[in-house]
Amino acid sequence: MRLLVTGITGLLGVNLAWEALAAGHEVVGVARRALPRAPFRTLQADLARPGAADEVWRVAHPDAVVHTAALAHVDACEQQPDLAERLNVHLPAELAALAAREGVPFVHISTDAVFDGRRGDYTEADPPRPLNTYARTKLAGERAVQTAYPDALVARVNFFGWSLSGKRSLAEWFLVRLRQGEPSPGFTDVYFCPLLANHLAQVLLEALARGLHGLYHFTGRACVSKYTFGVALARRFGLPAALVRPASVNEAPLTAPRPRRLTLRSDKLAAALGHSLPDWEAGLDAFYTLERRGYPERIRGWQ
Repeated sequence: MRLLVTGITGLLGVNLAWEALAAGHEVVGVARRALPRAPFRTLQADLARPGAADEVWRVAHPDAVVHTAALAHVDACEQQPDLAERLNVHLPAELAALAAREGVPFVHISTDAVFDGRRGDYTEADPPRPLNTYARTKLAGERAVQTAYPDALVARVNFFGWSLSGKRSLAEWFLVRLRQGEPSPGFTDVYFCPLLANHLAQVLLEALARGLHGLYHFTGRACVSKYTFGVALARRFGLPAALVRPASVNEAPLTAPRPRRLTLRSDKLAAALGHSLPDWEAGLDAFYTLERRGYPERIRGWQ
């Protein structure tokens, strides 16, 4: 399978490329900057530019697509709403329409943040209530994709892992600060159900192989506060857990409002796949093992 991955230099994109290669697939990655030493083909393109999606499609000739590219920085979306609209709504609609025209399986990566986080324990049947520009545009992108290609797979996700910069995920943020001996705030009032990016990539590839379509929550089967996550990470890496300080999201210098209880249920996906999804603790163990095996250096060597 020739798999087109947009946003290949992003946290999910680079880990998805690794897992797809390991599974024997051909990968074509798209990003604004090249990965000159990557073991797959990369296409440089500014997907915010009108017409870029068509150009990429003509060159790539994909058998399947996972669209991870987005403006995902929450506060940047507040500051650049037009760019957020372009990247999070119009671009996925254009790519979905291209995939629909040729009957190519298409996975659109969305977010758990489409919910307001007041109640938690959300299923795919619960009505979204986005709190900020990022969430509003991602929800609009979900709907635009479903309109353009009803057989697309829309995946609401939350994940952590190793990135090209070493600074993209919450786990990396905690780890860098802890290793420098810096006190690190962990929100006791924000809950999430993350997957390790590699685990998420494996499940996405399985969903593609099974031909799943529609809306699914690709989140871990267990949920945790960001404070507890930080403490567990510190202990797993043998670092001082006391450096993770309990804090409230109300104290953080954030522009956009954040939902607090993004606990999503993944029962629908587990039933479709015939097995449960990994949890964040298994993800932390694998995150640790990957570093011990030199994984971060290997993917960063693609740059």
